[in-house]
Amino acid sequence: MSRSFVVTGAASGIGASLARELLRRGECVCAADIRTEPLEALRSLAADAQQLRIEALDVRDPAAWERVIANAAAAWGGLDVLLNVAGVLRSGYVYEATPDDVHFHFDINAKGVIFGTQAAARLMVKQRRGHIVNVASLAGIAPVPGISLYSASKFAVRGYSLAVAPELQPHGVRVSVVCPDAVRTPMLDIQADDERAAMTFSGSRSLTTDEVTAAIVDEVLPKAPLELILPRGRGLLAKLASALPGVNARLAGSMKKRGLARQRREHNAR
Repeated sequence: MSRSFVVTGAASGIGASLARELLRRGECVCAADIRTEPLEALRSLAADAQQLRIEALDVRDPAAWERVIANAAAAWGGLDVLLNVAGVLRSGYVYEATPDDVHFHFDINAKGVIFGTQAAARLMVKQRRGHIVNVASLAGIAPVPGISLYSASKFAVRGYSLAVAPELQPHGVRVSVVCPDAVRTPMLDIQADDERAAMTFSGSRSLTTDEVTAAIVDEVLPKAPLELILPRGRGLLAKLASALPGVNARLAGSMKKRGLARQRREHNAR
C-alpha cells in the first residue's frame, strides 16, 4: 500500500532526489518548493495524476504550510511522512554578515522547519500516526567557522527536533533528524571557491544526494531513529568537537587548511 509524503526543497538537491526515488517506489508525493517550474519534471515519474501533487511553498509562511499539509491530507486521506529538506546557505564571517543574512538563514532553515513540524504535528496527532523527518547537518552538531549562521540555524533544527520528539511520541508520531556532512548539491557548488567556506570541504569527499536519499528511505523511514548522522565516522568527530569546544577551536586551523587544499584540487579538476 502506498504511503503519502510531503517533501520540501523538492526542486533540487536532496529534496529532488527524495521525490524521484519515492515516486519510483510507488509512493504518493507532494513535491513542494518556492520554485514550482523545476517540479514539473517529476510528472514523468508518476504513474498517474493522483500519485504526484505539486505545491508552491514558501517555508517561511505558516499559513502556506497549513495549506500544503491540509491539501495533501485531503488528497490521500491523511499524511504519513513529512520530509523537511528545504535549506539555504551563505558563507561569510561574523563582521561581514548583514541583518538580511541573519533573517535568511533562520527564517528558512530554522523557522521553516519549525512551522512545517507544527503543521504536520497538528494533523498527525489527530490521526494518531505519522513520521516527521527534519534534515539538519553535521554543522548542526559541531560549529563551523565561515558558515556560522548556517551552522547556528542547523543547531536549532537539531535541537528542536530532539526536543519535540518525546512530545509527539505518546501520540504515535515519530520524529527523526538527519545530519549529513557536505552533500553535492547547488548549495555546495556556491561554496566551492569561497575560502570562508573551506571547512565545509575538510572531509575526504562530499556525499551524493543518492547516498543521503538511500539512508533516509532505507534506514530512517523503516526504523525511525531519533538521529542519523552521515557518514558515521565524521559524525563521531563532530560529536567529539561539540563536547570539547576548546579542542574544536584548536583544530579549526588545520581543518581549514585541509579544506582549502581540497577546494584547490577540485577547482583544478574542473
